[in-house]
Order: sequence, then structure tokens, then C-alpha cells
Amino acid sequence: MTHIKKAARNGRRLARNNQSAADTAVAGGEMLHASGEVISARLEIMAAGLANPGKADLAEISLMSSEKVEAISASVSTVTRNFGDLSDRLTRSAANEIHLASRAAAAMASATHPAALATLQYNYAVGWWGRATGQMLTLNTELLKVQAEALDPIHRTAVANAKRLKRPGT
Repeated sequence: MTHIKKAARNGRRLARNNQSAADTAVAGGEMLHASGEVISARLEIMAAGLANPGKADLAEISLMSSEKVEAISASVSTVTRNFGDLSDRLTRSAANEIHLASRAAAAMASATHPAALATLQYNYAVGWWGRATGQMLTLNTELLKVQAEALDPIHRTAVANAKRLKRPGT
């Protein structure tokens, strides 16, 4: 792949990453707004339950803890899975780079004249720079994915609760 094609591909990846980060920020704002509505509605439910314990909405009160545990468990599960996958990929990338560095060092050691040595060093350095840039872009993409997937179950729960608990006329 030519340098221009790689730059264009990386530019598209950066644009997608930017959109992903923006989408996650919007989802975070929606979650915060929904959480405020849910907290307000549930405080009213708890106050009504304290005022008249016989009419307390025990089903809703019990959901206050169980659904949080469910959403957070799903979030932690996706973070754990994604970080495991990320660790595997980084390990493979490091092993590949060690292999490439070893091959480059062997080629440099057997260079027959200084110009050949300089060319080999230059080629390795430019190749390393391209690989490092691509790997950092990939890492950034994967971390944005982890962030979005970790937020998703909490966001879904908060937004669904806000809709369910919304008072008529508000």
C-alpha cells in the first residue's frame, strides 16, 4: 500500500474515531439527563413509601439496586472482554516488532558498505514509524470501542427507566 493510500485510510479512521467519540459523549449526556429524571422520580416514590408504608412501591424500590448491579455487571463484562482482546493484539504486535527488529539488525550487521547500512537503517526506521502510527491509531479505535460498549448498558438502563418513570404531562 502506498504512503498516500495509508494516509487516506488513516484519515478515514481518524474521522470515524472522532464520530465515535462524539456519539459516546452524546450518549453520556443523555445518560446523565435520564439519570437525573430517574433519581427525581424515585425520590418521590421513596418519599411516598415513607409517608404511607402500606402503599410503598416495593417493586420499583427493589429495582433501584438490582438493575444497577445488572447494568454495571454488563459494563464490567464488556470492559474485561475488550481489554483481554486488546492485550492479545498488543502482545502479537510487540512480538511481530521484535521479529522485524531482529531481521533488520541481522541485515544491518551483514551490510557490505556504509550506504547499504544507512539504507537498511532508514528503511527500518520509516517502517517502524508507519507501524507505530498505525498501531496507535488502532489502539485509539479500540479504546473508543471499549468506552462506548462500557457505557451502553448503563445508558440503556437509565434511558429506559426515565421513559418508564416519566410522569404524565412532563
